[in-house]
Amino acid sequence: MSEIIKAYLITFGWAIVGSVSMGLGIIIALKMFTMSTREVDEWKLIREGNMPMAIILASVVISLGIVIAAAVHP
Repeated sequence: MSEIIKAYLITFGWAIVGSVSMGLGIIIALKMFTMSTREVDEWKLIREGNMPMAIILASVVISLGIVIAAAVHP
């Protein structure tokens, strides 16, 4: 029974590490993207319904998720 509990704790630990890494990574990546495009207000464009900008920001988030998933995978 203790091996099952140990496996659950390891899985839960990796889930926490992945969640925290993804959260911090998204914040850092979006700040860097915003800093690299100073002349463009991305969030204003998205609120106005600009789909290409929404797709670009979504691709930044998805690519970051793929990188973090590869790094966290045991």
